Amino acid sequence: MLGPSKAKDLELAKKFLEENPDIETIEVLLPDINGVLRGKWLPRDNLLKAFKGGLKLPVTTLNFDIWGRDAPGVAFDDGDADGICVPVAASLSRVPWTDRPMGQMFVHMADLEEQPFIGDPRVVLDSIVEKFKAIGLTPVVAIELEFYLLELKRDSTGRPVHAGCDANADYPIGGQPYSLDLMQEYEEAFHEMREACETLGVPVDTLVKEFAPAQYEINLHHEDDPCSAADHAMMLKRVIKSVARRHDLNASFMAKPFGDMAGNGMHVHFSILDESGHNIFNNETEEGSEALMHAIAGVQSTMVETMAVYAPNFNSYRRFQPGSYAPMAPTWGYENRTVALRIPSDDFAATRIEHRVSGADANPYLVLASILAGAYEGISRKLQPTAAMEGDAYSQAQSSLPVYWPDALNAFERSHFVRTHLGEVFQRSYLAAKRQELNEFRRTVTRMEYDAYLLSF
Repeated sequence: MLGPSKAKDLELAKKFLEENPDIETIEVLLPDINGVLRGKWLPRDNLLKAFKGGLKLPVTTLNFDIWGRDAPGVAFDDGDADGICVPVAASLSRVPWTDRPMGQMFVHMADLEEQPFIGDPRVVLDSIVEKFKAIGLTPVVAIELEFYLLELKRDSTGRPVHAGCDANADYPIGGQPYSLDLMQEYEEAFHEMREACETLGVPVDTLVKEFAPAQYEINLHHEDDPCSAADHAMMLKRVIKSVARRHDLNASFMAKPFGDMAGNGMHVHFSILDESGHNIFNNETEEGSEALMHAIAGVQSTMVETMAVYAPNFNSYRRFQPGSYAPMAPTWGYENRTVALRIPSDDFAATRIEHRVSGADANPYLVLASILAGAYEGISRKLQPTAAMEGDAYSQAQSSLPVYWPDALNAFERSHFVRTHLGEVFQRSYLAAKRQELNEFRRTVTRMEYDAYLLSF
């Protein structure tokens, strides 16, 4: 017999089918450790079976590297066993951009005993949220995502090409940040993205033109359910990429598509509510509460160990250059965009931390899990932060975050904090996939190396 929660979910699925009689296929979306959506197309008649435990995929689907390969030492440890894909009922929706009517829903992985699989990024995040619930606290988060709009074809060297007719697109010196005229250039695509988000229940806030040519940012509203917020970030990426393709464009969240231009960041704003709904960071002063200081200290003290989550790919580390708005030390400050942890100026009730380290290429579930686990550590241990930075933090703080991928992976592997809060199973599988990717890049000789060395010696 189904429990009350499963029975309620099953009723939601039945209602969805009744309200969408034209839908023949449902896309099953399983975010892997890279934040890449894996899954299946499910015939309409099989949807209800999925809500009764009838939908399975290999557990290793979660642990592919960025090219979709099994990671060594992970795939066959358990005989490449299946897991059960548990539907996230609230995510059931129509797909707004397909020519034929389709539905979609997120799932997370459970084992064959229907226990949540602790290597699933969504389950990792949920475990951190449960730690807050156990002490009567609720994290509230909002995610901001930067991206580029690009032409479908690359140039003769393989370099991507900025989309559109920006005034300086051929010789990009600046990207005209906050330009309203340039946003109008793709107004139909942006309106279609907004309408798709409304259909999907993705709570979008503002759109702005960012610093580089054809670079934009879309922000999401604050939510008191971090798993839902991560779902919405994943769906926002999917909306942007899918709608862009309908307009003969590519959208990219690659951390640093152009070495000489701004990278794409994922900024996370968060606060924490107590059981009465009071923001524990707010003490009716501009400085904020002791709880705010503890949370800052916790995220600061664990930033090196979790850098491999915030910067998960080979290209991610190209963002971390002086003066690039990508922090290179675990600094913090009030209304200061040169630090890693910014305390924005706002109403006291909205006192929050903006985490500015992560790239837009990172997995939002794992980013939120890492940030919130750090805050939990700081609050539970009453840690104290360093002094707040004023002015240019880049010139004052010595670079202390890993800016090379191997260093970040080594810190992640050694971390007792990661093992304790994110889990040993996730730590091991993530390292296996990422080290396999790193070895692939090590074996690949680039065009720049040929130009520099082939005929020089």
